[in-house]
Amino acid sequence: MTATPVGGSLPVYRWRLAPDGLATRRQLRAMGLRPGGQDVAAEVQRPRRKRGPLVAYLYRIDVAKPVRPMTPGRWAALARANRARRICPACRRDAGYVIPAALGACVPCADSN
Repeated sequence: MTATPVGGSLPVYRWRLAPDGLATRRQLRAMGLRPGGQDVAAEVQRPRRKRGPLVAYLYRIDVAKPVRPMTPGRWAALARANRARRICPACRRDAGYVIPAALGACVPCADSN
């Protein structure tokens, strides 16, 4: 499990060979943590055949901070944002589902155009 320095800055590990104590953002979130302003500690790369490798950034778990709790104001803002995604821009009605970005309107309005 040796790290390969890239440009002398970040250690790079092969897929599934990162040492313990490092995690991606998703892994931190699953643990109830967030990076908390820390710099990226390392990279993990997964090779692909015809394209460049997939890269995931790793953060130190011991420096990570707990996820901030949702406040009533945040809950309200999230509810407003989700409600806005359900309003059809053409007919201004609540579609009952999130308007697909590819259609840009509710299904009946998109079919009529």
